Amino acid sequence: MADQGKEVFRDSIGTVTEEGKRSWIFPKKPSGKFYEYRKYVSYFLLAFLFLSPFLKINGNQFLMFNVMERRFNIFGFPFWPQDFHLFVISMIIGVVFVILFTVVFGRIFCGWICPQTIFMEMVFRRIEYWIDGDRGAQMRLARQAWNAEKIRKRVVKWIIFFVISFLIANVFLAYLIGSDQLIAYITEGPEAHVDTLIALLIFTGVFYFVFAWFREQVCIIACPYGRLQGVLLDNKSIVVAYDHVRGEAENGRKKFRKGEDREALGFGDCIDCKQCVHVCPTGIDIRNGTQLECVNCTACIDACDHIMESVNLPKGLIRYASEDNIEKNASFTFTPRMKGYAAVLGILMAVLTGMLFLRNDVEASVLRLPGQLYENKGDHIISNVYTYKIINKTVKNIEDVNIRLLSPEGMVKLVSGEHITVPEQGLAEGTLFVEIDKAFLDDDRMKIKLGVYSGEDLIETTTTSFLGPHSYR
Repeated sequence: MADQGKEVFRDSIGTVTEEGKRSWIFPKKPSGKFYEYRKYVSYFLLAFLFLSPFLKINGNQFLMFNVMERRFNIFGFPFWPQDFHLFVISMIIGVVFVILFTVVFGRIFCGWICPQTIFMEMVFRRIEYWIDGDRGAQMRLARQAWNAEKIRKRVVKWIIFFVISFLIANVFLAYLIGSDQLIAYITEGPEAHVDTLIALLIFTGVFYFVFAWFREQVCIIACPYGRLQGVLLDNKSIVVAYDHVRGEAENGRKKFRKGEDREALGFGDCIDCKQCVHVCPTGIDIRNGTQLECVNCTACIDACDHIMESVNLPKGLIRYASEDNIEKNASFTFTPRMKGYAAVLGILMAVLTGMLFLRNDVEASVLRLPGQLYENKGDHIISNVYTYKIINKTVKNIEDVNIRLLSPEGMVKLVSGEHITVPEQGLAEGTLFVEIDKAFLDDDRMKIKLGVYSGEDLIETTTTSFLGPHSYR
């Protein structure tokens, strides 16, 4: 291993100096097969991220997380406060899915899918390479005095970073309040929505701070996922790994010399070029083994493969592999723990699918008015007063809505009239009376069933309790 016998990398993170100060990372611009794959994945996910708030399915925003009103849309399915259990199950499925992939493939989510990594490595870092240059040029610029060149590059970069952060903040706001609302705010102008503009600038400041300064510290310090993987990974997990058996051999690594028989001398294939270190966006040495800072971005794989090809040695010294594969040449096996997580994931997805199929587009509740007793109307009629709420989860108004008593026989009288209109993605509420003949009452407190109709079509049923003077049977 690197610095054999010394494991100082386990005592502190690579982005902090011995004096406890920030050690700025200047990663070399990556290139290679995996980097190209990551670019394709990143472009797709960036398009998905920016378009999702503005796409609609059946009039519903494709993705929306309106926390203030507790309204969520996931893949076009609207979730109201009454559907919060479905939203919770969806989030649990997401967590179990990430856990399963971590157990199998390590921190692959961080390197390939996480928005923080995608924006940092595929947007902000590439702009930085374009303006400041590669690793060496960036290091020289950092040490350089504040002359005209440095000021020009810094100002241009900071302005571009701010504009992109502002754009991300607008998209983020579209997820929170809805794209229609955001477009309306933009059309009406910022002076009409000063509080929203302030919130937008706060979001912009947060994103700018993260991508312009905090950077890899989010993955190393702020994100708990790196520490979580320490609990989830085992020797069978496939991670970005250095083949220390091949790289170190008997006498460790050694600088490359043309024509030298490394195998006869007992040296491994690692020529200690440190390209894997220079290209790492979190500043670690992958040759020290799996570390919480590693985000499985594969930059070190591409760098090492390029060097191995240059010195006519086999590629794959750093590759996707498990510890068992490196030490024992064992093939991948689906372990009982993986099967357990997969079974839990399958069960949760089946439960969610069943609940979605059973979920109604209309939900009604009828509750007795608190503190109100029954009322005698004539010799035979008992009346109770109720409040009702009818929620419309669709994107169309529901017209000609009326409420009828299904069992037992009786009458429903609405205070506001005979028919109701429930607005799209809204609710209608009011007061009603239920009148039942004494002959149909079984007890002083009995369950009654009501139907909600749109015209003559039954769209929802609900039950409530009916209070009478005493038992009649």
